[in-house]
Amino acid sequence: MKLIIAGSTGFLATELTRQSLSNPLITSLITLGRKPCPPPDPSTLLPNADLSKLKSVILEDFDRDDYPDNIKSDLSNADACIWTIAITPAQLKTVPWETTVKVCRDYAVTGIKVISSLTDKRLFRFVYVSGANAVRDPAKKPLLLGDYCVLRGEAENKILEFGKTSGGRVEVAIAKPGIISGPTKETGVLARVFFGVVGIGKVRVGQVAGALLEGVAKGFERETYENEDLVRVGSGTVGGVE
Repeated sequence: MKLIIAGSTGFLATELTRQSLSNPLITSLITLGRKPCPPPDPSTLLPNADLSKLKSVILEDFDRDDYPDNIKSDLSNADACIWTIAITPAQLKTVPWETTVKVCRDYAVTGIKVISSLTDKRLFRFVYVSGANAVRDPAKKPLLLGDYCVLRGEAENKILEFGKTSGGRVEVAIAKPGIISGPTKETGVLARVFFGVVGIGKVRVGQVAGALLEGVAKGFERETYENEDLVRVGSGTVGGVE
């Protein structure tokens, strides 16, 4: 299968790339981002990693309704896309709200429309990586990061609606991980206490990547993967064991 990972340099995207290179079901891997995908660190690669199937595609301007022809050529006939591009809560203070809306919602909506139109495969799968605290009903806006949580929920709604109106050709799943950690990225003590109070769970980056790759390769077991689903499914994959 041909897989596109949107957001080539991020924490989760890097792990998705690492696992994909050793996944025999993935024969072609495209990383899509504003910057080139950095060469994988040989010391972190899993057994049987095949670097020849990786291609980095640079799209300098995601703020458009269509992609250039050369980009569309590289993305054509994909079987699936995992969309990780977003502004994180930690970045909100330094990024204008208008930009946050575009990056978290508009880029993904454009992405699923454009990329799904470029394939003649019977079924195209798309994963939108959101967050555990996103809310699809504005009336349930939380006190903490309320506007941001509603925005992510609005993006979820738009992505899900696109899938439902595709006539079964585009299958969509929403991933809502909690606090993602990894071998070299741990959450501080105060943050762990805070997130524990507000009820946001923790998940390893390998578990998230493993669960999402399982879904795009073999089919989604559910429309929305909550944090506990990602832990459960991802723990049963090679990448979920760290």
